[in-house]
Amino acid sequence: MQAKSFLELMQWGPQGWLDEMMFATGLTLAVAIVGFLFGLLFGTLAAIAKLSGSRLAKRLADAYTTVFRGVPDLLVIYLFYFGGSAVVTAIGQFFGAQGFIGLPGFLIGTLAIGIVSGAYQSEVIRGAYLAVPPGEVEAARAFGMSGRALLWRIIGPQVLRYGLPGMGNIWQLVLKESALVAVVGLSVYLYEVRLGDLVLIYETRFSDLLRQAHVAAGSTRQPFVFYITAVAFYLVLTTASTWCFRRAETWATRGMRRV
Repeated sequence: MQAKSFLELMQWGPQGWLDEMMFATGLTLAVAIVGFLFGLLFGTLAAIAKLSGSRLAKRLADAYTTVFRGVPDLLVIYLFYFGGSAVVTAIGQFFGAQGFIGLPGFLIGTLAIGIVSGAYQSEVIRGAYLAVPPGEVEAARAFGMSGRALLWRIIGPQVLRYGLPGMGNIWQLVLKESALVAVVGLSVYLYEVRLGDLVLIYETRFSDLLRQAHVAAGSTRQPFVFYITAVAFYLVLTTASTWCFRRAETWATRGMRRV
């Protein structure tokens, strides 16, 4: 079989792989966003626990960050997928179900990435909170500002300002870690119907970017073309993310004197 050129392989439509790679990039971005938001939730709760006066809450938060920052992300995904599926399968068998019940790859992957990234985000949030000048908080309380107004006008904006650079770094890590979700069979289905002179109904399965590149490389036996294309798509995502976070940092530090 004669090898196809890059342009022939990267066509849009059934004769090429560009549409599959584009949709796979979108799915990768969705995994990263949802995983990052999960991490923001877990990280905020852990940071609150560490800053609270409760010794038990602080120890639990310290255990959470220590464990999930010390265990490989891929192992966490495996534990969540196979461990969670085993529990669900056991419950299903108790009620009469048969066979293995696998959990959705998107849910497990984003949850695992979120829990791991939350361990890092908690330290960023905690450090950003401790960087807020205590004098400003005391002055606001002396002025009679309520707790909600204090959080909204004094603490929140400054935590955002100090935490954005660290959050940007964690986002880049989450974006790259989204490739690990391919091990649990992450995929979505797209159905297309065209009406007119020709009616075409078909079902297409899309995976994340790395998995889609692997599938395309195996199908065409031209791995370099698809892996280098995946590199280009990842670089587009990371470059756009860097620009967005820089713009966000500029907005968050508006009005501050620059040295």
